[in-house]
Amino acid sequence: MSVLGIVNLLLPALFPSWRFFDVIGPSPRIELCQFDTPQDDLPEHDQTVWRECRQRPAHVGFRGMLKDFFWNAAWNESLHLANCAERIIQGQTEHCSREIRLRLRADLLRDADIETLPAFFRFRLVFVSQAEDRLRRDILFVSPTYRSVDPLDQ
Repeated sequence: MSVLGIVNLLLPALFPSWRFFDVIGPSPRIELCQFDTPQDDLPEHDQTVWRECRQRPAHVGFRGMLKDFFWNAAWNESLHLANCAERIIQGQTEHCSREIRLRLRADLLRDADIETLPAFFRFRLVFVSQAEDRLRRDILFVSPTYRSVDPLDQ
């Protein structure tokens, strides 16, 4: 087999075709809010501040792209969370909600000081799409309230 033949075999594996997907639609974004007491999250307080989880970096340098081409465990886990979010919308809530909850809790515990960490959090799934000339945000799922530190749910 010639080198050109080998390259022709490898190209589809390295650069998959977008025709692989039946439908390409908006991917859900997972947003998180944190609060100190369950009462802080009630609609009448309207103090809930939602932030996007695991935001993509604004810029990745060449060295970072090269490293990520061979090893990017954090991105693989983010893809898993996006898959779980899509499954929640399809009705598979129990397992997928638990997967998202455990990973978000791990992120919170890794990124914050345990003494200043708010006691509770919830997450929601937001689909962002373009409607005419503006962005449209549809909230399709809001989780129940969870404890930020829960030794029974590790």
